[in-house]
Amino acid sequence: MEKLAFNLSIFLTVVAVLILAGAASSKLAAIISRCSQRVSTAPLHTAKPLSYILSRVASWINVPVLVMFLGVGMLAGSEGFGGIRYDDPFSANIIGTVAMAFILYSGGYDTSWKSVKSVIGYGSILSSVGVLLTAAAVGFGTYGFFRLLGMDYPLSWCLLLGSIVSSTDAAAVFAILRSKSVSLKGKLQPLLEYESGSNDPMATFLTLFMIDVITRPEVTSYWSILWTFPLRMGIGILLGIVIGKLATKFFNIIDFDYDGLYYVVGIGVVLLAYGASDWGFGTEYLRGNGFMAAYVCGMVMGNSKFTYQHGLGRFHDGIGWLMQVTLFGMLGLLVSPHGLLKALWFGLGISLIMMFVARPLVVFLCMIGSKFTMKERTFVSWVGLRGGAPIMLATFPLMYKVENSAVMFNIVFLIVLTSVVFQGKTLMPFAKLLGLDKPLKVSPRVPLEFENTGTMSGDMREFEILPGSPLIDKKLSQLGLPKGALVLLIRRGDNFVVPHGSTLVHEADGLMVLAEPEVLDETVKVLGQEEPEE
Repeated sequence: MEKLAFNLSIFLTVVAVLILAGAASSKLAAIISRCSQRVSTAPLHTAKPLSYILSRVASWINVPVLVMFLGVGMLAGSEGFGGIRYDDPFSANIIGTVAMAFILYSGGYDTSWKSVKSVIGYGSILSSVGVLLTAAAVGFGTYGFFRLLGMDYPLSWCLLLGSIVSSTDAAAVFAILRSKSVSLKGKLQPLLEYESGSNDPMATFLTLFMIDVITRPEVTSYWSILWTFPLRMGIGILLGIVIGKLATKFFNIIDFDYDGLYYVVGIGVVLLAYGASDWGFGTEYLRGNGFMAAYVCGMVMGNSKFTYQHGLGRFHDGIGWLMQVTLFGMLGLLVSPHGLLKALWFGLGISLIMMFVARPLVVFLCMIGSKFTMKERTFVSWVGLRGGAPIMLATFPLMYKVENSAVMFNIVFLIVLTSVVFQGKTLMPFAKLLGLDKPLKVSPRVPLEFENTGTMSGDMREFEILPGSPLIDKKLSQLGLPKGALVLLIRRGDNFVVPHGSTLVHEADGLMVLAEPEVLDETVKVLGQEEPEE
């Protein structure tokens, strides 16, 4: 049953090893350089009008722009204007698996440990126990719903459906909020970010577990989840930490002649984290969750200091977006509008069960005893938007030929669309109603960035001049900065000022300071806290 996933894991591991080994070759660097010169920027110019139009339409209807690519994929499909026939769940699953590994790694890389450590307890409960309870609630709710309609779908089939739609997508929430220049108060944002980043691996585990229960009932029982879950997740977390730590040491030790090779190695690290964990070195008892390993590896590296850390983060952010666009477009091609119409009422009914029963019930149960207010818990229970992960997971039943898997795929697709459109449209008014919204602080793009290339130990940080600071209206030369601290730029509103000794410091200025780490620590005492992350 697991042979296909097993072979994919071996393949990705081999590819990762080849990339990591071949990166040291100057010949590879020359090939990459020649290829990059041959690739013109014409596709980017072609895609820009489409991206702009889609982003404006998505902003207008309060849905993430990536959802629009689902529509584009459907229009390009066999029943749309494009006439492209694509009905291969096997290739869709492979592409989706690789895409999800990169997306989760990028999400982990962007997750600040400083911001999530205060919510990691309840965030972990929501992303583990919460996902399990959501799968059960949606599964039993779906089973009862079909019984009312006189339809005899097995409970195991309904629980598989619940497992597929059990994970959330906070990126969809924040995309909607950012489009309206709004953020969330308190610790809601880090909680939602951590929950959504870490619950996809759990949903993947439950999906594959339920497929095993359905296709191999003589081998897999429901009780086996008690030891397979901690085993898979534990190994995934452990390998993610180990590979992340080793990768940071590798980046600090290696010295490539070509900067582009650092990013090639970055790709290899993601494939290695997923492949090695899911492969388990050829042993069933050492198999972990590849998605969890990729996410944890990204978090470890994103919160470490190593050569080309910032550049690698931007690179993987771009790769993550590319993978999301590819994933949504491909899934749009795979779905049939005719099949969606047949499953329309089923999808809408199960969506209502998930939004108004399962999610609120699970959130309130998991957050018993937390310091979150009733308003915050209510908001968390409403913003469980679904993204591309459930649709990708719905390709597993198709690939393993589970009975009525095509119906399940269409229902999942409708659940995601209903969740994103309906909950996305009501997200802003609901946040305002509960008084949990606040203006989003958007800083202009910095024209000068510091990248650690391994040639110096210094770093650059931004320090904000807070209201009431005694430094306001003082000259830069009068601030008493420690020796070795150099103010390179001052962010003032939407502009940047090149400073000199007589430059006056204003309230809300952001001072970009370059110095050695120990000097930066002394600078904190003079200028106050660093620029807070949004």
